[in-house]
Amino acid sequence: MAEETAESIAPADEAIEKKSLFGDQSAAKIAWDGLWKNNPALVQLLGLCPLLGVSNSVVNALGLGIATMLVVMGSNIVVSLIRHQVTDAIRLPVFVMVIASFTTCIELLMQAYTYELYKILGIFIPLIVTNCIILGRADAYASKQPVIPAAFDGFMMGSGFAVILVLLGSLRELIGQGTLFSGMDLLLGPVAENWTIVVFQDYKQFLFAILPPGAFVFMGFLIAIKNIIDKKMEEAKKAKEPVTQAGSKRVRVTGNIG
Repeated sequence: MAEETAESIAPADEAIEKKSLFGDQSAAKIAWDGLWKNNPALVQLLGLCPLLGVSNSVVNALGLGIATMLVVMGSNIVVSLIRHQVTDAIRLPVFVMVIASFTTCIELLMQAYTYELYKILGIFIPLIVTNCIILGRADAYASKQPVIPAAFDGFMMGSGFAVILVLLGSLRELIGQGTLFSGMDLLLGPVAENWTIVVFQDYKQFLFAILPPGAFVFMGFLIAIKNIIDKKMEEAKKAKEPVTQAGSKRVRVTGNIG
């Protein structure tokens, strides 16, 4: 009997430990929110300035996406660690200082190892400090959660933003220049010198796709596609729900009869 009780308690303890590891939410829900349901680019529409201004090629989009993801993740970790020491009166200035510190570190690293890409991205690297995604997650989530869920939330939100950046950069580079992965050596070094894929030979550049107005159009298509997919998923979910028969009534079975 004691052995059965111990065996029944063990799974419960594991479930409690697993739940406390990610706070009130599961890891799957945090990942789903960051990548799809609450994607910072497609749903919250945050960080549109760098999203539309830099995503004219895959290498630019990937470089800025990785930089933003690292800043979101690092700032979430620090904000979570100091959440009990920072008062409400000064929390926003402190959060901005934390974000600025990580942005400066990323900027110095890019100057040291990817200087050519750093010059191409220009002002958009220091402007990571003002990205609403980072401050929003720090204030709305990381300041209320333990370190592990805060770090994972930062990673998934940053990844969701980076995925849309790379997807947008791929579409604009493909339609605008007829190539993919051009200039990847700027980010990954000599190993990526021959990664360029020429999709269309003798392609005349489509300037509209490369310029910011083209980014608005492609972004609109991505948002429309997501809305269509969400609608199809909602319809499929409703179709699986059991249909209750109209006019059915519950019969009272308690109390004395006759």
